[in-house]
Amino acid sequence: MNPARLPAALVPRAEPLRLSLQAAADRMQDSLIGGAYSAIAREAGDGAAALFLPDGRLLAQARSLPLLLGSLIPAVAAVLVRFPAVSMREGDGYLLNDPFAGGTHLPDLTLIRPVFLGGELIGFAAASLHHQDVGGITPGSIPPHATSIFQEGLRIPPMPSHRNGLLDPQLEALLAANSRTPDLLLGDLSSQWSATSLGSRELQQLALREGAHFPALCDALIAQADILTRQALLAAPDGTGRWEDALDSDGVGDDPVPIRVTVEKRGDRLRIDFTGSSPQTRGPVNAAPAAVLSAALYFMRSLAPDAPNNAGCLAALDLVLPEASVVNPHWPAAVNARTGTVKLACNAIIGAWSAIAPETAAAANAGVAAVIAFAGTGPDGRSFALTEVVASGAGGHAGGDGTGGISTDVSNARNTPVEIVEARTPIRIEGYGLAAGSGGDGRHRGGDGLRRIYCLTGGSGTVSYRGERHRQAARGAAGGAPGALSLAWIERADGRIETLGAKAQFEWRAGDRLHVETAGAGGWGQPEGRQATATSEGD
Repeated sequence: MNPARLPAALVPRAEPLRLSLQAAADRMQDSLIGGAYSAIAREAGDGAAALFLPDGRLLAQARSLPLLLGSLIPAVAAVLVRFPAVSMREGDGYLLNDPFAGGTHLPDLTLIRPVFLGGELIGFAAASLHHQDVGGITPGSIPPHATSIFQEGLRIPPMPSHRNGLLDPQLEALLAANSRTPDLLLGDLSSQWSATSLGSRELQQLALREGAHFPALCDALIAQADILTRQALLAAPDGTGRWEDALDSDGVGDDPVPIRVTVEKRGDRLRIDFTGSSPQTRGPVNAAPAAVLSAALYFMRSLAPDAPNNAGCLAALDLVLPEASVVNPHWPAAVNARTGTVKLACNAIIGAWSAIAPETAAAANAGVAAVIAFAGTGPDGRSFALTEVVASGAGGHAGGDGTGGISTDVSNARNTPVEIVEARTPIRIEGYGLAAGSGGDGRHRGGDGLRRIYCLTGGSGTVSYRGERHRQAARGAAGGAPGALSLAWIERADGRIETLGAKAQFEWRAGDRLHVETAGAGGWGQPEGRQATATSEGD
């Protein structure tokens, strides 16, 4: 294939460059996570890295967290709007987290480094990382009851952060002054700079290797991704599919928050339209466009998984996000709980697509990644802080059962190891495993959610719990049953039980226990089919 009409002599060099770019992005990711200080980054892997061309087009991205990978695209674009490329110099860096200027939510700080070769800008290296705390009204900066971005922490518009490879000391002081865990924040930021430094070196080496042909080869890889994605669309029938789901609530009110999507495929183009979704909410479940783009990018990548992992995957897409809606809120909306919204949006896209291409149909994933932020003072008087992500289950499908206890679609975070939780906090994990039977029944069962029991062994603290699917179950498909709902409750040291909703914040003391069970995914096919198969095999 010669998508960009490369000279014949250059065609054999495109594929090696694609592999080299992918490897460079993956090594950036390894550096980013391996050098991080906080558990949410180092253990859960809540970060992403990518390489871009000078005009802001995505060139390669790590095989990591789709929720953050898609959002790097608007972040680089936002930097280029405010800081023209001609003003950039070697050793510069730019930082942002503003959801209304290319960011997603405030704990996700994105660092962007221009890459030069011989004085010429050849691209950008970018890394995004979820930081333990950036201020706001609750430790961990994920207040489940926030009603304004001002309650969620320090908001950073795109701004210069590094000069000559050094973090601006005034910005460093500002960041440290606005975090409850300044050492973790600055340590994680240094890991981001190291990752972008590695990416810069590798991009320079590849440009040197390819010489004057490097820009043309990069254009060819983007064109190849575009062509392969369009070929996948052409292979599917034209049609329109619709899907509706709902968040349990916005964390402030009690009403469900609908997510509606229409997917329309015509020829080699795809339109994903969220018209009809809820207006922006008072609570923090709003998702900025950069976050919703991640769901769309994930789906477009799934159409042509062998395509180069770059901007070409999005060329055939029209994404419609209604103004002042839960998927495109206006300032100063609260947005910290956007993960559940993006996961349900991704599920909705997949569900709507199954009406167009039924052979791809699967039951809904559980659609929840519970995020829990712990903070407080231990029995020795020292403060502690830790945020972790608890996964759920994947939907059953025509090929088999869904997997239990796994991050799905835009999620790819790992569960924090028990040893890390217990080493860094006065919390003992007293139960950990699959929430057996929570996956929906069917010929192919849905994956089970996870159960986790936390006991505070000493001191006192605050917990912010951000879950989903406490009321709205993950649907089954082709006659399969829905998954079980999420559950969360506090068992006080004196035996009292306090049930928690999908969004909750509470104080706890030594001897109190937090029980969490994430939702199960939907099952696929009539359950009788499973029983008949089992009987046949037994005979």
